[in-house]
Parts: sequence; C-alpha cells; structure tokens
Amino acid sequence: MPFSLPIPAEANALLNRDPLAVVIGMVLDQQIPLEKAFTSPWVLGVRLGHEPTALELAEFEPEALVEIFATPPALHRFPKAMAGRVQEVCRVIVDRYDGDTAAMWTGVASGAELLLRVQALPGFGKQKAQIFVALLGKQYGVQPDGWREAAGGYGEVGSHRSVADIVDGDSLTKVREYKKQMKAAAKAPKA
Repeated sequence: MPFSLPIPAEANALLNRDPLAVVIGMVLDQQIPLEKAFTSPWVLGVRLGHEPTALELAEFEPEALVEIFATPPALHRFPKAMAGRVQEVCRVIVDRYDGDTAAMWTGVASGAELLLRVQALPGFGKQKAQIFVALLGKQYGVQPDGWREAAGGYGEVGSHRSVADIVDGDSLTKVREYKKQMKAAAKAPKA
C-alpha cells in the first residue's frame, strides 16, 4: 500500500521510493505534527538539490546540516538537535548496513529481530520502535513472522494509534482522537 499521508504528493512519492526518507520522517516525528515530520525529508532533498543518501548525511559537515535544518521554515522545531539525530541515525545505517537503509529490514527473520534492529537506532525507544515496525508492516509491506506482536498495540488490525494507520483523512482523525484520549488519560488524577 503506497503512503498517502495528508502531505504534498511529492513527499508521499519520496516516502514510497526511498526507505531513508521514511526513517528520517520517523526520526523527526516527535514534538511536531506528523505532517511536518514526514514532509521534511522531501524538503531536505529540495534544499540539497537531490535526494540525500545515508552516507552523504552521515559525513555532512554538522554545522552546515544544522543550517539546512534551521533555514525557515525549519525542518523541525529543534533543528540543531534533530539535524544531529538524523546524522547519528545515518551513521548507524552506514556502519551496520553499508548505507543501505532497507537492509535494516530486508531478510530479517522475525518481528522481534526487526524491533531490536530499529531500537538500535539513536532516539528509538521501545514505543517509537514499535510504531516504526507497525509503519513498515502496514504501509511498506515489511511483514516478517511476528511483526504485529513486535509492534504491540500499534500492529493490531484496525487500530488507529499512530502514523502507521493513516491512509486518509478519516484515519488521520481517528489517530488524532486516540492520541487526545491518551493525553487526557495521562493527565487524569490517579485513584
């Protein structure tokens, strides 16, 4: 199933053809709207004049990358921190997967192994890793045995808990409602 997030068509097309863009979008998907997070890989490519590789970003001069991230409109509300995080993730992809982002999941034996590989990325705690495993399974067709279990509740059929479940405006609304409910429950006084 191709990505059809509520973002520009060019950004969805990039997500569909470039696994690195999907990883970068997931890295950036915190403390900003998901539309911004998953559009930013495309904007980064526009600013560079080409779609970057993991090797290019891993070796990019750090201050120059921060400048690209911070140029208005910034790619994230914390451009310095997130430029650094993207660079760290790209270095792991280069070191462990020879710069081939898809090698992180290609031929993986199980959902549990996939989850461990994703959790090894800088900034990917358990919840973010589970969301990414669900995203790979539901939107990218990466479905090793046990991927739904590894993704936890995010892997459930018919759930509307994360970006993994967004395919149209209706599903976006359901995900936003779920997140609103979770925030309210977290703020509710403990009995």
